[in-house]
Amino acid sequence: MKTKIFNDGFDGHVRRSLERAVRREKGERLESEKIITFADPLDMIECLTAQRVRLCQVIRQKRMSITALAEELGRNRGSVTRDVNKLKSFGLLRLRKEVNPGHGVVQIVEPLARKFEIRVAL
Repeated sequence: MKTKIFNDGFDGHVRRSLERAVRREKGERLESEKIITFADPLDMIECLTAQRVRLCQVIRQKRMSITALAEELGRNRGSVTRDVNKLKSFGLLRLRKEVNPGHGVVQIVEPLARKFEIRVAL
């Protein structure tokens, strides 16, 4: 599944929904996708910082724990945890529990989409 991120607010959401409805009426097969719409470009920029985009790029290549991700990114674990939770709240990432033999359970960070597409209109 693909995740598309837009910043065109409610009007853009309605336009895209109507376009998909017309395509479905014509019998077109539509790819499953998740849409995230921001009402304002500044909201999008606040959510998708350079550090968070880099985090998504790394996690798409290899799923790993927050600790391993922090090491990979060369960042503080607490900062990475906050970023993961923010991206999780927007539906871009998820946390999956995995048994870590001899050490209990570890949470693995995974992307919710194979591909992220970001479109910004100013």
